[in-house]
Parts: sequence; C-alpha cells; structure tokens
Amino acid sequence: MACHDPPSSLPLTGEPIATRWTPDIKAEVKRSRVATTRQLAAAINACPAEQRPKVLVNASAVGYYGSSEHLQSTTFSESSAPGRDYLAEVCREWEAAAEEAQTRVVILRTGIVLAKEGGALGRMIPVFSIFAGGPLGSGRQWCSWIHRDDVVGMILEGIRNPAWQGVYNATAPNPVRMGELCSALGSVMGRPSLVPVPDFALRTLLGEGASVVLEGQRVVPTRAQDAGFKFKYTQVTDALRNVLRA
Repeated sequence: MACHDPPSSLPLTGEPIATRWTPDIKAEVKRSRVATTRQLAAAINACPAEQRPKVLVNASAVGYYGSSEHLQSTTFSESSAPGRDYLAEVCREWEAAAEEAQTRVVILRTGIVLAKEGGALGRMIPVFSIFAGGPLGSGRQWCSWIHRDDVVGMILEGIRNPAWQGVYNATAPNPVRMGELCSALGSVMGRPSLVPVPDFALRTLLGEGASVVLEGQRVVPTRAQDAGFKFKYTQVTDALRNVLRA
C-alpha cells in the first residue's frame, strides 16, 4: 500500500461462507479475512503518521455472536459476548486484526445484505420466480438483515464522522425470522412461499456450512441508533420492494 495520505481504507474481501466447509475452505475463509486484514493494518502502520489513512472501516459479521438454536431467544447488541463456534472465532480474529491498525477503526458486523446481486437474496429470487420458494429449515431462525443502501450509508458515516469508532452492528432495527422473510419476498414477487427446504437437505448439501442458513442471531444496531444514524429501510417488506424494483 502506497502512503499518499489516503482519507480512508475499506477492505471488502472474503471467501464465501455459504458452501460446504471442507478443511481447505475453512482455512481460506479465515485466511481471506484475517490474514489480509492483518497485512492491511501492517501497511497502514508502516506509513508515516501524517500520511496514514484517517480511518479504517473494516467488515465483520453477526456470526461474531455465535450461531446455535439455543440462542434463538437472545437479542444481541454490540456489547454482547462473542460466540464459541467456528464463525465466531473467525470474526473475533478478523476484528482483532483490524484493531492492530494505528488509526481510527470502525468495524461493521454485517447481517444479511438485501441486494439482487449475489448473496442470500440473489439466490432466493430465481427460486421464488419459478414458484418453488419457501423457508429454509424450520423458518423459525432469526434473520438480521439490512438493505444495501443502509450498509453504504453506515460505511460513509464511518468514514465521515470522527465520532464513530469501534464496533457497530450493520443490521436493520427490526430483524425477522426466516419464515417472515420468505413470506415477505413471496408477497412482493406475487409468488407463494410454500415449499420449505428441510434441514436434512441443506445439511446434506452444505454439511457444517448449513449452519449459516439454518441457525441465526437476533441482532440490533444499538450503537448506530444511539449515534443518530437514520436507516432508510426499517421494515423488511419495504426493503424487498425497493430491491426488486431497482
């Protein structure tokens, strides 16, 4: 990284996690997040103080809080303790790597980003289009979602506002259960949400990686709201309607 007084640094890399977790994939999921962030922090620190980026806005994920069925009644804020599973471990190390940077650091623990292109919603839309959509697993697992525009808004706030520092949950104020998300998507698309994908099918397809979609966390953006951040989309139906219209 060249030191020419860049105003900010924003790494956006990472091996996809919604796949079968072989040992090699798990190693790459961690390496692509932790090692690359540590390298970036070292590059920032190697710059003369007056030429360093003024802020590092780094991604993390709501997987930090852990993902298991016995947590389904828990609501997580930024002060909640980390989980103990594999993804929580990755997130802890990822955030620790970002904190090594000797500049202002903003970490966004991001939930399910609602956008047509890629991600969970990008995979669901074609299935619903052919009248084959429905909830994944029980449909009772929590989905902490956020509209793409609000993610961008939080990134920009992190860059522009020197008062922002530390961890922020990048999730909408009103998380929903998977069944609610699928019902809302079906309603907006004019399609039913009647064909559930059973747990065993996802576990057969994805193995340990199925936990990403079969288990969830109820996460709220306490620090962003306390800081006065205004979400454009607080209800999942409004967010989906906008995404699908775009």
